[in-house]
Amino acid sequence: MKYEIRLMDDATEFVKKLTVKMRAKVLRTIGLLEQFGPQLPAPHAKSLKNGQGLKELRVKQGSDIVRLFYFHHKGKLYVATSGYLKKTQKTNQREISRAIRLMNEFTGDPNHD
Repeated sequence: MKYEIRLMDDATEFVKKLTVKMRAKVLRTIGLLEQFGPQLPAPHAKSLKNGQGLKELRVKQGSDIVRLFYFHHKGKLYVATSGYLKKTQKTNQREISRAIRLMNEFTGDPNHD
C-alpha cells in the first residue's frame, strides 16, 4: 500500500542541508514511510510521548543522528514538519514544540498547543 508523504518547507530545507550520505539515508527512510505508513516499525519510526500525534523518523549515519518529525493527516497522507541533528540523549523539547506548532499551522487545529 502506498502512502503520500509531504514535506513542509522547514523539513525540506533541513534535508537539503544534510550531507549527501545522510540525505540519502533520510530519503530512504521517507521511502519506507511511504511504503509502510503506520506499520513502519522501530528503529525507523517512533511515536512521541505527549507529542499530540507527532512521530519521529529516526535515521543514524555513523555517529550522527537525525530526527524528522511527522504526523498522519487524513487518509494516506503523512506530513513531515521539520527535523534536527540530535546531539544529546534526550529529544530536544524546543524542536518538538516547533514541530507541534508547524503541525497546527498545517491542520489549522488550535487545540494542539
